[in-house]
Amino acid sequence: MSDAFVSLTDLTLSYGQTVAVPRLNLDIREGELIALLGPSGCGKTTTMRAIAGLLAPTAGRIEIDGADMTRVPANKRGIGLVFQSYALFPHLSAFENVAFGLRLRKLPDAQVRAKTEAGMATVGLTGFESRKPAEMSGGQQQRLALARSLVMEPKVLLLDEPLSNLDARLRLEMRNELQRVQKETGITMVFVTHDQSEALALADRIVLMKDGEIEQLGTASELYAEPATAFAAEFMGFENIFRLEAGALVSETGRLPVAYRTDAPILAWRPGAVTVGQGPYEGRVLASSFAGAHREYVLETALGPLKAEAPIAVPEVPLGATMGFDLPLETARELGQ
Repeated sequence: MSDAFVSLTDLTLSYGQTVAVPRLNLDIREGELIALLGPSGCGKTTTMRAIAGLLAPTAGRIEIDGADMTRVPANKRGIGLVFQSYALFPHLSAFENVAFGLRLRKLPDAQVRAKTEAGMATVGLTGFESRKPAEMSGGQQQRLALARSLVMEPKVLLLDEPLSNLDARLRLEMRNELQRVQKETGITMVFVTHDQSEALALADRIVLMKDGEIEQLGTASELYAEPATAFAAEFMGFENIFRLEAGALVSETGRLPVAYRTDAPILAWRPGAVTVGQGPYEGRVLASSFAGAHREYVLETALGPLKAEAPIAVPEVPLGATMGFDLPLETARELGQ
């Protein structure tokens, strides 16, 4: 028997004659925080819209908590949705924004007040009840939108690029806040993002999508350390990916003879896995940039541009200079076709 709380079975989603998601199968466990990750146009937002009931499937089935929701209207699904734009009511106070859905349910005033105050406390907004959205920071508006959804006690909470409108510092704060709220409430949460670092930091599992299909599904550590395909490897930070053919690494722009003993057809290295400063190969420094604890280099090599990193303690090599490097097999990720 499946332990899925949300189940998508052979889900096909289309816009007119264009199929955006063909026959998607995905099970999400109760209380899980799962990320739909991928580049623009991969089908992640389309999938989320279908779960929410904002897009009718062409074929397939959507089940939530054991019930068939495929044709159930959005307002009957028990789904909470936090939009990228937050969609707050600018003329209402923070309290009334959160209370809005509860009032539509015609709950008694005392119950509305109790639930609203509890919801605002959950996201750390006690004391902000009288403020209008324009009087709040981006992070506070994000928390307000989250509270507005949580007080409705949804079975599933969907978030569409929830942190994309925040600056770097607030994004980190809201990552922690989302994770805390999700763990404290135990709500099943699905969020859409194109930011792999965001997915790695937050999700229990990541659904990496490409062309409307699941490219790889796994925990953050699995996708980070063990990408299964060249697409997954590139998306998860393996920026140097080459074919291995007839004793040489091969790219679209060149080849580099090597002496590896492996049957893997594709090898991939993160920039930090490339040895720089010494090695059997040489490259010319095309770009160099300071990145805190390390320095990032782009080298012109026989394979074309190669991205590498060196600890900041290693003396900088100037632009145009020649630098030795190595691509050790033991630091490579071996990939299938």
